[in-house]
Order: sequence, then C-alpha cells, then structure tokens
Amino acid sequence: MSAPPTTTPRPGLGDYFSLLKPGITGLILLMAVAGFFASAPGYPPPLERLLGILVAGAMASGGAAALNHWYDRDLDAQMKRTRSRPLPSDLVSPRAVLALGLSLTLLSLPIAYLTVNLLATLAMASGSVVYVGIYTMWLKRRTRWNIVIGGYAGSAPVLAGSAAATGTFPTAAILLAVLVFLWTPPHFWSLAVALRDDYGRTDLPMLPVPGDPKRSGRTVVASTVLLFVPTAAFVLLPVNYRVFFVLAMGLGIGFLATTWPLLHRVDRKVALRGFIASGFYLIGVALAMVVDWGWFALPFFR
Repeated sequence: MSAPPTTTPRPGLGDYFSLLKPGITGLILLMAVAGFFASAPGYPPPLERLLGILVAGAMASGGAAALNHWYDRDLDAQMKRTRSRPLPSDLVSPRAVLALGLSLTLLSLPIAYLTVNLLATLAMASGSVVYVGIYTMWLKRRTRWNIVIGGYAGSAPVLAGSAAATGTFPTAAILLAVLVFLWTPPHFWSLAVALRDDYGRTDLPMLPVPGDPKRSGRTVVASTVLLFVPTAAFVLLPVNYRVFFVLAMGLGIGFLATTWPLLHRVDRKVALRGFIASGFYLIGVALAMVVDWGWFALPFFR
C-alpha cells in the first residue's frame, strides 16, 4: 500500500500580511505623524498631505520589511523567535516575497511624490535604502554596531512627516529624528540581551553576543540616558514645546528606571521588560508631540 501523498500548506493572506511586519509599520507611521505635528504650522493642518505620506509610508515600510524577510531567511531559520515565519516555514517562496517587497517599495515613491512632495519622497526613500541596503544587506552581519547606523531608518519617517507638513525640516523635527535615532540601540540591544542565546545561534555580531553580559547591561543603560539630550534640547527652541518636554521627560525617566537594574545584574526578564518599555516610550513620545501641537494650535485650547 503506497503512502498518502504529502501536501504543502498553502499560504494565506495572513502569511503575506505578516511579511509586512504590521507592528513595526504601525510604529513607523506613528513617527511620521509625530514628525508632521512637530512641524505643522497651525490650525488647520494639511491633513491631505498627511494622508498621502501615511499611505506611501505604509507601502514603503511593508516593502522594506518583506525585503528584510527575504534576505534574512537563512538567519530566521536558525532562531526560535523567527523560525516559524512564512519563509523559514516554506509557506511562501523567496521569489514571491522578493516581488512583493520590490513592488511595494517602488510603488510607494510615485504615490509620495504625487500626493505630498519631493522632499518627503526622498526622506521616505532614504529610510528604505538604509534599512534594506545598508543595515540588512551590509552592516547586520559585519559589525556589532549595526543597529546604531541602521537607526536612521526609524528617523526617516519623522523627516518624511515633517516635509509633508511644511516642505522643510524644522529644528523640532530634526531633534525628534535624533531622538528616534538614539532610541533604536537600547530598544534592540535590550531584546538581544534578553534573547542572547537565540542570537548566539546565528553568529550575528549583535552587541551582547560577542561582549560580556555586564558590559552589555551598561551599554543599554548608557544608551537610554542619551535620550535625555535631544529631549532637553526642546526647551531651547524659540517655539514653545513645554507640553512635549514634560511628557517626554517623564516617559524617559520611566524607560530608564526599567533598564537601570541592568547596571548591576544582567537578567533576561529585566532586559525583556526594557524592550517592552522602549516600545511604550516611543509610542508615548509620538503621542506627546501630537498633544503638544493640539494644546497650542486647536481653537478650543486657546
């Protein structure tokens, strides 16, 4: 009696949707909103341009995420955290993922240009180039400081949102972009400390893997402290950002309090809490910028 034929699972829409990293894409869009309101001159804001950069940004971010899945499929297959993703699970073909990533990335450019402006398009495109070309394909497997330079990919949406609002990069938007740039290392290093054995299987030169644990903990805390520098600089601006300053400082203190125990003892649970806290911190910072704009710009707050 012959064995029953084996069947290959068919990919569903959920599998393709997961390739777009919807959580990260949502955070990127939120930072574009924060950049928009960091620069929006007053009421009413140009919401049609905000909508344009959000649509184009979602496509660009999803396309870059798919390309990241495609290029890193060998690494994903080695890690417990990622081995169930669609590509390592053979649910989708590498060719299909590559086509999806390239299509979304390339289509996002004319949409941004036609609905927003050239500067916003260039800022958005630069984020994709840094994330896919520089971070994923070049730095990630070569240096333990990969995520430091790759952090620009998170700053680019802030600049794109700012350019959508005014066609320029005001100082407030640049400071917010710097804050996101400095946020990226403690965010990812906290995760790498929490999952250092998993990262160790891939031989990736992520900071906590080749370094000793105590040094890794000190690095996470020190990089968290750096977030207070661009936050404090907001009080020097001629335009008042005091609501944002107070809220962002409070969020920074909370984030630092979560990672502070890593100075004395590198514990996986503490590092994981730091990783989660970093996500809430950035969401809070973005919302704080929106609240700040509303406090001074909306008619019923005047």
